[in-house]
Amino acid sequence: MKNSLVAGKKYGDSHFVLLSAICVQKPLLEFQRAKLKFEAELMKEAEEDNGFTYSIVRPTAFFKSLGGQVELVKDGKPYVMFGDRKLCACKPMSEADLASFISDCVLSEDKINQVLPIGGPGKALTPLEQGEMLFRLVGKKPNFIKVPIEIFPGMEDAAEFGKIGRYYAAESMLILDPEMGEYNADKTPSYGKDTLEEFFKRVLREGMAGQELGEQTIF
Repeated sequence: MKNSLVAGKKYGDSHFVLLSAICVQKPLLEFQRAKLKFEAELMKEAEEDNGFTYSIVRPTAFFKSLGGQVELVKDGKPYVMFGDRKLCACKPMSEADLASFISDCVLSEDKINQVLPIGGPGKALTPLEQGEMLFRLVGKKPNFIKVPIEIFPGMEDAAEFGKIGRYYAAESMLILDPEMGEYNADKTPSYGKDTLEEFFKRVLREGMAGQELGEQTIF
């Protein structure tokens, strides 16, 4: 990211749009700390160079990060959830809507020199609600497995991969109220038109080809 900033300024770029992540509000992982460090560098650059501006975009969960169990449920297997079934809520967002929002950051003055958390349209969805939606779409009776969050090692002594799994099984991808220490769906901005239900329908028809997450997925 630093190299992109240096190269862009060298060739006359005056505005930098950074794709960060909403999870940097609670930085417990190395990549989150790295994103925050670069966010700070962008802000400092804008302070020191009056002709340079930025937009820092912090999106919620992508559709494809929630699609790992679609084909399993379609095949009659249970839907796996962690903790109390209400952990890790989010306002899921499509890649197309995110791309549109990023384009807006180039054209809209109200997004200049701003940190911009953003989610998809509609209400925040818990894993329980996501699973219920999926079972309804496949026409099957809901069948859930509740896995204790304690299966993941503690944050202080786990390997980084284990920390990532625990984090995304426990933390919501919503605005974090720093005073209350709680996630707030109402304060999380919504954008776009694509819905998780439409995504699930497409995956049920076409599969997850082209939606691979690699090591980012828990399932």
